[in-house]
Amino acid sequence: MRQVAMDTAAAGVTGTARLKLFKGNCTVVGRKAAKSLYNPHAASFEAAGGYDQGDASGFIKLNALRLRQRALVNRK
Repeated sequence: MRQVAMDTAAAGVTGTARLKLFKGNCTVVGRKAAKSLYNPHAASFEAAGGYDQGDASGFIKLNALRLRQRALVNRK
């Protein structure tokens, strides 16, 4: 069942990735895809990018929630 979920999620994935393998490490050194969702202009903090630095605070709070919960569980 897990493989079916992964296959479904990856159905729209296209392109290639270049990796550098060295002493047990794997580093992405390049990627290219005709249907890439990555847009450096949309991810920019510049005015034209449409991303506001204030957006990050909500993300940080949500991401930290699991860490706070884990700390509470570990205290018990």
